[in-house]
Amino acid sequence: MQVACQACPIRYRAVCATCEADDLGRLESTKYYRRYDAGQTVVLSGDRMDFVASVVSGVASLTQTMEDGRTQMVGLLLPSDFLGRPGRGTAAYTVTATSELLLCCFRRRPFEALMIRTPRIAARLLDMTLDELDAAREWLLLLGRKSAREKIASFLAILVRRDAALRQSTPAGRMAIDLPLTREAMADYLGLTLETVSRQISALKRDGVIGLNGKRHVIVPDFGRLVAESGDDADGGPLS
Repeated sequence: MQVACQACPIRYRAVCATCEADDLGRLESTKYYRRYDAGQTVVLSGDRMDFVASVVSGVASLTQTMEDGRTQMVGLLLPSDFLGRPGRGTAAYTVTATSELLLCCFRRRPFEALMIRTPRIAARLLDMTLDELDAAREWLLLLGRKSAREKIASFLAILVRRDAALRQSTPAGRMAIDLPLTREAMADYLGLTLETVSRQISALKRDGVIGLNGKRHVIVPDFGRLVAESGDDADGGPLS
């Protein structure tokens, strides 16, 4: 497949968000698409990686494995997130599609050259990297200080905010999302047991904070109430 950059659903959230017409033309000449099925490995940690990419649709997990075989999920890539690191030829993490995944890929060497010639792309990637750093710091707070109920509510609020951002809207009122992870994967990502995840989701449903349609489709009747349950304020920062 080939989709014009101007028609791309992540056009104003991805690394190309600030590009002008001539920049987009250069990107168009180097991009290609890759599809992955749920559960399929995109790249293994330490393997050579000759491309960088933006997530167009679907979700991918980032995991690291210790020498004794223990594995930890350390991050998620959602639509518009950037995969890969210019200047590094090997993958730092194992990347796995957790749902059907579509990537807009760029050959790494031409992309690195394009960053030098096009400051807007380099500046946008820096902004995205700093946003990712802020998110990682917030995740440390979530894992270290929040209760199980707050962790589940925070995770759902993050997904709702990202979905709204892609729609170029503000999360408010009644909203709905599809969970990108199984409950087992959520437990791994949030540092909880499967039983705790299931129990807390059931409690949030019982209390009217969320509704469920099947196991993956989550309805949020009142986004403000979900945020309150997460222990954060309306802007997503922790309550003081």
